[in-house]
Amino acid sequence: MVNIQIKQVTLYHVCVPLKQTFSTHLQEVVERDSILLEVMDVDGTIGVGECVAFTSPWYTEETVDTAWNTLENWIIPALLNQSFSHPDQLDTALEKIKRNHMAKAAFNHAIWDIYAKKLNQPLWQVIGGTRPVINAGIVVAAATEKAMMEEIETAVKTGYKRIKLKISQNTDPKLMKSIIAQYPQMLFFADANGAFTERTLDYLIAFDECGFALIEQPFSEHHNRLSAEAQRIMKTPFALDESIASLADAQDMIERKSGKIIVMKQGRVGGLTAALQIHNQCVIAEVPIWVGGMIEFGVSKAFNLAFASLPGVKFPGDFSSSTHFWEKDLATPPIDVYDGKIELSNLPGVGVSWNHAILQKFEVQTKLFK
Repeated sequence: MVNIQIKQVTLYHVCVPLKQTFSTHLQEVVERDSILLEVMDVDGTIGVGECVAFTSPWYTEETVDTAWNTLENWIIPALLNQSFSHPDQLDTALEKIKRNHMAKAAFNHAIWDIYAKKLNQPLWQVIGGTRPVINAGIVVAAATEKAMMEEIETAVKTGYKRIKLKISQNTDPKLMKSIIAQYPQMLFFADANGAFTERTLDYLIAFDECGFALIEQPFSEHHNRLSAEAQRIMKTPFALDESIASLADAQDMIERKSGKIIVMKQGRVGGLTAALQIHNQCVIAEVPIWVGGMIEFGVSKAFNLAFASLPGVKFPGDFSSSTHFWEKDLATPPIDVYDGKIELSNLPGVGVSWNHAILQKFEVQTKLFK
């Protein structure tokens, strides 16, 4: 039986510039503030995690500052020196702390990493993954049409299997249709980031003939009724992202038919444990999943890749190489894309660790708890 007794925790706040601006109708991201985590148990086994909250609350209510506060003052004091035989037990230990899913997910991931290392198995195998190679997909969120076309052409030449484009009521559907027609071998997703409303529904419907394989989060997370009504009249399936923050939300989507696909972001739902519960429910309901990205470093991406090996994941996710966003990733080894695919690590645990030689160049603050 596995025993994990938490001996010490280290938090790192870093700020790293992106190679190019990441633009949506909600936010432009030019640098990435993030919280990185290392947890050590009494045997010296180290697990890593990454909190994917942003600097401001444009994606969810959590921010880097609120997540740091929650980890420092609530999560770490509740878990330090505690013992666990399985990562699932963390949810019970943290049940008095409401939501704060991204802060919880960072710690949940570190414990899953330790757990798989103690089993001497790759994490993707521990959780029931069935595919050792994952198709890579890229997000193109350029600020100009010229930059967008350049990124698309680079992605095609690199061999990516899927490209996701950002859309809003200011996006020209004719341009999108033309782009998709230029690359008939490529799978294209659209991501609206909740840009549309009941008043702009006609703008959304105009994208139904573009040839997108799906449209991600067309409405805000609170407009499930509107999403269900629009899904009934549109042939392009909706993939819900921000709307899915729990197993109950996934069940609600299935019952309302407000979407046909779920976008899994482990930070948004509280970690790998919650993500696995949603996956299992989706398999039963025959609802496909794909894995979204959060402009993250290699640790969060490695957990996403492990999840993408599961049988319920049916579409290529947001899996670009480490060099897509960063000059150098803070995690090692870096994630590489070969012929549009990423090979999963066979190392015990999640398969990556923090590269302290690079990390220290971008540190804002560090705190040790023991």
